[in-house]
Amino acid sequence: MSEYKKTALVLGAGGFIGSHMVKRLRSEGYWVRGVDLKYPEFSETEANEFVQGDLRDVEFVRRVIQYKGEQGNFYNSVPYRYIRPFDEIYQFAADMGGAGFVFSGENDADIMHNSVSVNLNVLEEQRKLNETFDGVNKEWTECNRPALDQPTKIFYSGSACMYPEHNQLDPDNPDCREESAYPANPDSEYGWEKLFSERLYFAYNRNHGIPVRVARYHNIFGPEGTWDGGREKAPAAICRKVAYLPEQGGAIEVWGDGLQTRSFLFIDECIEATRRLMDSDFMGPVNIGSEEMVTINQLVETAAKVSDKEVSKIHIDGPLGVRGRNSNNDVVRRELGWDYSQTLEEGIRKTYEWISSQIEDRVEVKQLVTTQ
Repeated sequence: MSEYKKTALVLGAGGFIGSHMVKRLRSEGYWVRGVDLKYPEFSETEANEFVQGDLRDVEFVRRVIQYKGEQGNFYNSVPYRYIRPFDEIYQFAADMGGAGFVFSGENDADIMHNSVSVNLNVLEEQRKLNETFDGVNKEWTECNRPALDQPTKIFYSGSACMYPEHNQLDPDNPDCREESAYPANPDSEYGWEKLFSERLYFAYNRNHGIPVRVARYHNIFGPEGTWDGGREKAPAAICRKVAYLPEQGGAIEVWGDGLQTRSFLFIDECIEATRRLMDSDFMGPVNIGSEEMVTINQLVETAAKVSDKEVSKIHIDGPLGVRGRNSNNDVVRRELGWDYSQTLEEGIRKTYEWISSQIEDRVEVKQLVTTQ
């Protein structure tokens, strides 16, 4: 254990943001357990230990949050004196996707049930573990970690989707300041779940003393994110559509008139801001996003530019979400000294190149199969 700086539990480690967080923590010298229903799709996990399972299962969560140090791992039973809480927990696990998944209305019950179940399980089992090691239990001394001074800190990845719909009707002037969240009126059940869950984390902080950090993410994108299948978000979907066009270009479908506005934050910047939040004394909630607001039409034009293709747009009906949304970074600049630094074009270029390589690999595999 002495070779590691700290221990971290990353929930949702098989997903986009979670897998990137695992890499970052390992680069900082953490011992990391990753947990998810699935392994990362696009690269090998860098977690010291990856446990596959369902976080809706309370018994599974109970075992997952116990760190056993050098005496064993998740699968091995060890004397209870060797069990201790993790230093940090990062909770990214959720039932989610892009607009086509979130706003269709067909997945509302699953989204709310699955995500709330995970958050309740994590907080309640951590509370029980904290009470077992109440600061006088000798096992804490054997682990070289005083309970009252260093309780497990939990990060929760909230979403800008919890902001009120009535503040996001004007595509040119959306109001997404942290204090604008109330009176509450999210435009989707996904947003309501995110709002409830962040309140849940703050309630466990007030009533049970669990240190929490809550961020409201604004459209995180980048390599190794879902890029097809219906759960991908706008940057990945548009990059995929443009990448599939021939070299001379062509037309792609865009939902709505394309005048709805959003801001998009590159994954590396999201991870940096999240780590700063966890290392700070600020609980949040805090926006983590870019203030470079663009229309969806401009997002298409950016993808066309980095691809060096002529791209036209065919506007069709589809789920749209709010008319305008943009991060307000006043609080994150003041409290964490962080601000985004990459332009949207820089991030889209990296994402487009990665998705193009994925498409090329898929074509090569298909050709190999058909020739056998």
